[in-house]
Amino acid sequence: IITSPQGAALRDILNILARRHRSASILIYPAQVQGESAAAEVMAGLRYLHGSTRQALGIEVIIIARGGGSAEDLACFNDEGLARAVAEAKIPVISAIGHETDFTIIDFVADLRAPTPSAAAELVIRSRQEIEAQAEELNRRLERSIRYRLLMARQELTELAHHGAFASMMDGI
Repeated sequence: IITSPQGAALRDILNILARRHRSASILIYPAQVQGESAAAEVMAGLRYLHGSTRQALGIEVIIIARGGGSAEDLACFNDEGLARAVAEAKIPVISAIGHETDFTIIDFVADLRAPTPSAAAELVIRSRQEIEAQAEELNRRLERSIRYRLLMARQELTELAHHGAFASMMDGI
């Protein structure tokens, strides 16, 4: 997550991730998300997360987040250099800037636009309950498949037992 460590956006994201699945590993790259240095700091975060640490840390997605604000507050996310860096990112990027009605240029070049930072958190990780339900369904399907295969094998064995060659072999014993 590239965002301000003091912002409400980060707290919202962390709360949702913890509620949905506590075992999620999260790396926070602190960056200004407003003002003249913000675009450069967010770009530095992208470079850092794409560096050699990406391999070691297993980064799967990057969220660039900031809560709502005025057009001036969000102006750094309209920076051409930042937009190009997001568009060229090798790791999928979710733009989670502002609220549902706020749009910035990086929203259009990111892999996905979340209407809010909280929505970004919900997009990146399924809830533990969803994962458990899917695992249970897969377990049920596996059990049915095994029972069917055993039934088919039993039927084939029964047919072989009634075959004339098997019967004559049994008579020879």
